[in-house]
Amino acid sequence: MRHAALALLSALALAGCGDAPPPRAPAAAEFKTAAVEIREVDLTYSAEAVIEAVRQSTVSSQISGRIVELRFDVGDYVKKGEVIVRIDERAAGQAVAASEAQVREADAAARNARAQFERSRQLLAQKFISQAALEKAEADYKQAQARLSAMLAGAGQAATERSFATIVAPYSGVVAARLVELGEMAVPGKPLMTGFDPSTLRAVANVPQAQVEAIQASGRARIEVPATGRWFDVRQLTVVPSADPRTHTTQVRLELPEDARGIYPGVFARAHFAIGRAPRLLVPREAVFQRSEVTGAYVIDEKGPPRLRQIRLGSAGDERAVEVLAGLKPGERVALEPIKAGMGAGR
Repeated sequence: MRHAALALLSALALAGCGDAPPPRAPAAAEFKTAAVEIREVDLTYSAEAVIEAVRQSTVSSQISGRIVELRFDVGDYVKKGEVIVRIDERAAGQAVAASEAQVREADAAARNARAQFERSRQLLAQKFISQAALEKAEADYKQAQARLSAMLAGAGQAATERSFATIVAPYSGVVAARLVELGEMAVPGKPLMTGFDPSTLRAVANVPQAQVEAIQASGRARIEVPATGRWFDVRQLTVVPSADPRTHTTQVRLELPEDARGIYPGVFARAHFAIGRAPRLLVPREAVFQRSEVTGAYVIDEKGPPRLRQIRLGSAGDERAVEVLAGLKPGERVALEPIKAGMGAGR
């Protein structure tokens, strides 16, 4: 009986092991796939570039005084005409008051000289004074008028200097640097803030002189910003009509669209200049993965699990697809989720 019970338990254990299904590879339908296809694309010449602002300026003080208010800091967006810095204007206000007092004094003197001149003309008509006395009264009147004009100009200058105590944004933009602190002393020429207009960005690239003719003939280019993975169509392409005598390269300026937000001066970029069109074998960028020094993609078919295929990429393509030089054939389907496909291939 003991031997029979042991045999029964062994049989049940073997039966239980047989119930567990073996692991299976995911079917091709479980992966998002795309076809490798031949399409006509732009042939490009790529060059390293850097983003810069077309409109960038540093606001400086035009008068002396202590800084009493700083309304914005680095990264803040400022609208045109908004007050960004205030300087203590008490000294400038006193200068304005003194100038206005001098204007009132000069105006009174001019009015008195004019009245004297009018009386002298009447007395001369009645032959009570000489012609010389009239000419002197006229000269005094003109002198008083000139002094009034000078005082008015001085008052205008004082008022203008007083207005310099309130510094406003010359255009809408982003504060890139704040160069002073609250309470510091401002003097004429001292930089206060630096800002740029984010709607006037451009990329600057240096290209060999041998490529300039093709770039000018096409007039088309795209900008890639690797840090963000974004691509931008160039609004306008300008080739600077001069070359660097040391590197023998020519500078090309590429204006970005106004909605290129999130990009700042100094960011690294790549300029892709269109220099022709030709058919190329393309694979979606999502399907390509890099593992150490191996570049590959997983090929999907109905015969079995995903198969790793080592590939070699070219330079043609765009933000959605890249050229394949070797490793794939037209019509083959590749997994758009290489990590998930790799897990399935290992089963």
